[in-house]
Amino acid sequence: MSEVITEYRNENTKNIDILPTIEMVRKMNEEDKLVALAVEEETENIAAAIDLIAKQFLKGGRLFYFGAGTSGRLGILDASECPPTFSVSPEMVQGIMAGGDKAFRTAVEGAEDNFELGYEDAKVLNENDVAVVISASGNPKYLLGVLQKAEDVNCKTIGITCNSRGKIAEEAGLVICPEVGPEVIAGSSRLKAGTAQKMVLNMLTTGAMIKIGKTYENFMIDLKATNEKLKDRAIRIVAQIAEVSHSEALATLLKCNWEIKTAIISIMMKMDVEQARVELKKQGGVLRKLLNVSQAV
Repeated sequence: MSEVITEYRNENTKNIDILPTIEMVRKMNEEDKLVALAVEEETENIAAAIDLIAKQFLKGGRLFYFGAGTSGRLGILDASECPPTFSVSPEMVQGIMAGGDKAFRTAVEGAEDNFELGYEDAKVLNENDVAVVISASGNPKYLLGVLQKAEDVNCKTIGITCNSRGKIAEEAGLVICPEVGPEVIAGSSRLKAGTAQKMVLNMLTTGAMIKIGKTYENFMIDLKATNEKLKDRAIRIVAQIAEVSHSEALATLLKCNWEIKTAIISIMMKMDVEQARVELKKQGGVLRKLLNVSQAV
């Protein structure tokens, strides 16, 4: 077994069990401040990963997260939030966890140590996909099985770990390794390591979706307006981009089944809804491309 940095004892918190509660909280906050700095050190690798994922998306590929325990749950969380945020198919970004879906709520002992299980779960991959393996320690045999199957089918791989000496750091094609140091409670990688992983996952999907045109400026133009809060957001987005009143934005959204981009094009280019949809399709659904074309005419 390679050395596991995430298991080291944190000298700064060794007396945390006898501190007043406010001091305990301050100690935890001090340690959390180190996480963003550790992630900052990995910005070039994160950017390279975003470009890789976006490139594979444009080929029709999918993004798969694989992990065990906290890391697996974070992958599933990030994947589950992509459809409502960016109106993508649930198949486009998927989270797979050692031990299956039941492991999301209840620990499945031994699953992370099963190479064959990882190999079997990774049979969903093909050469257009990206497999992201997530582990604080970087050593689960389950993930090594995933990486082996990914290699067999020529699938691109990314490793996210907090241990540069872990095995996935050696095996993954691209490695993102924010080394956050020993945890507040030794070995409890749901703390700083989990926070670092969540930050990286946020960047990967958000960055890749931006690259393929799922936003305009910093507006969430592909959201699914499935509740009152999101409908209100859709109205505000259309009103701001198209520079119209909220009432006109609402009226247009109602005509086009709450499709934000369609509403914007319909208003700004003075088209009916169907024509706006056709023009968007010609530009691959990328709003900025169509607006640039209209402004150039």
